[in-house]
Amino acid sequence: MSILHTESLTKVYGTADQPIYALNGMNLAVEQGEFLAIMGPSGSGKSTALYLMGGLEKPTSGKVWLRNSDMSVLNDDDLSKLRRQSLGFVFQFFNLIPVLSARENVAIPLILDGVPRPEALKRADESLSRVGLQDRGSHRPSELSGGQQQRAALARALVTKPDVVLADEPTGNLDSRSSDEVVQMLREAVDKWGQTIVLVTHDPRVAAHANRIVFLKDGKIVDENHLKGEGKAEQIREQLSKVALS
Repeated sequence: MSILHTESLTKVYGTADQPIYALNGMNLAVEQGEFLAIMGPSGSGKSTALYLMGGLEKPTSGKVWLRNSDMSVLNDDDLSKLRRQSLGFVFQFFNLIPVLSARENVAIPLILDGVPRPEALKRADESLSRVGLQDRGSHRPSELSGGQQQRAALARALVTKPDVVLADEPTGNLDSRSSDEVVQMLREAVDKWGQTIVLVTHDPRVAAHANRIVFLKDGKIVDENHLKGEGKAEQIREQLSKVALS
């Protein structure tokens, strides 16, 4: 049974006379414990799809279901609560608050949800340990490397034990070594902790860690790949090239 699914999800910009379809009728089901990657050419609708699935933007039409909740009909307060409790977000830019320590940054979602500060900080330390930053909790973002900052952002996304983590180009601002570390943490979150992850990426090496890839073009799903066997990154490159040329 899917934990997250969309029904004819559509996002239109522009005017009625000149509509621009950023996403055009996407039907997608994400299973519990799945690591799904979304790929496609620039402007294909990848990030738009992720933002709609996370309730960060409202669809023009269609629905997004998270378990039994239709996110498209929730008011702002209920949608904010659902995002805070049931979704985790990781972005290309780390979005850490500079004046707070790593553990304070990680604790923010819990504190906003009413968890007492001592308990929130304790759970933040546990989440930092999961991503290998147990000795960096007192450090501010400026005292962490780019890879460490992104791992702290991942710890923040995981601290509420969300139903789904949505990651938008989480390695796009990192060098290759830090990128490998972060994507391995995502993979471990699936394998060790049963997390569900939806990842947008342009990098075949990153997407190769997923179980399944859907390819978008012009706001529509045009292909799909359940990854198996060796040479996954090369398979993805070839498929991505075919999508771009089709």
